Amino acid sequence: MIPFNKPFLTGNERIYIEEVLKNGHFSGNNFFSKKCASWLEEHTLCAKAILVPSGTAALEMMMILANLGPGDEVILPSFTFSSTANAVVLRGATPVFVDIRPDTMNIDENLIEKAVTSRTKALCPVYYAGAACDMEAIESLAKQYGLLILPDAAQALGSVYKGRPLCSYGQMAALSFHETKNVHCGEGGALLVNDPGFVERAEIVMEKGTDRSKFFRGEIDKYSWVDIGSSFLMNEVTAAFLYAQLEGAEEIIERRLELWTYYYRSLESLEKEGKLRRLTPGCTHNGHIFGILLNDTAARDRLMYALKNKGIGTVFHYVPLHDAPMGLNFSSRALPAATEYAARLLRLPLYAELTSREIAHVVDAIHEVLS
Repeated sequence: MIPFNKPFLTGNERIYIEEVLKNGHFSGNNFFSKKCASWLEEHTLCAKAILVPSGTAALEMMMILANLGPGDEVILPSFTFSSTANAVVLRGATPVFVDIRPDTMNIDENLIEKAVTSRTKALCPVYYAGAACDMEAIESLAKQYGLLILPDAAQALGSVYKGRPLCSYGQMAALSFHETKNVHCGEGGALLVNDPGFVERAEIVMEKGTDRSKFFRGEIDKYSWVDIGSSFLMNEVTAAFLYAQLEGAEEIIERRLELWTYYYRSLESLEKEGKLRRLTPGCTHNGHIFGILLNDTAARDRLMYALKNKGIGTVFHYVPLHDAPMGLNFSSRALPAATEYAARLLRLPLYAELTSREIAHVVDAIHEVLS
């Protein structure tokens, strides 16, 4: 059996967790939390990295910092996970769904301006599979209309666009360390604050709305409740696990890219024959997902079940939000590309421990079924 995903362990996770147990400090913002934050700040060039319990928490914290409220609108792609839109809705604001491109499954930058209104406050591009959106176009629109850029970068750690870490675009960005991600800690995330102007309030929101961070630094003699906030800190045991992963991030991504490239080259002939289309990242990506588009839903399902019968795990992905029951509360517009491509997408097994023999078996099986 070749599973779709297998979370990778570097070998140091247990060692670092035992250090935490020995030290006896388990809450957030301790030794390993600070080491993870420093690593993220160095590798993403953000002004401050805040470790949080999940990518969802990072999105929700980001929307609090954006001061979203009733009457505000945030533009985002329909093809994304529910957390992206939930973070907007929880602030009383409205998600405005935009259609996607077929090559990356990311938001179609040519359709964004049509969705901008006097109520638009932010653009929330999603970096599906660690692939970049056209950030020059998005930055230009944001500047023209005075909008924030708040990327859902859940899958994008390690991706580079135009010589910059992809996560460095926008005022803030949300990362995920769910066990399905390249670098993981079971459940976890990080808010990357790129604009220094958001750092002070981010520390307050992180600390349940208090100025406790200033107190710990000796800047004030007592702390108190000064703003809204919540319990957004990752605990130290999880941070210890995460730091072991971050130490191995370069090697993990390098291995995944080797596997991704093998898929890409091996399936080229099937694309030329018109049997499938390969997703193309358009940037130096991180090998997070290898996805193919079949010619229609029936072809996708046939391949998926044929591979399952051969012991190969594959999955598709999101129901586009504008087609989902909750999404219908916010949009009645047809977004044909998102609807069509989501129904044709199939994701292939991709994880660091996938062997050369196993990936060759997957490729051979695809050729056999489609030929």
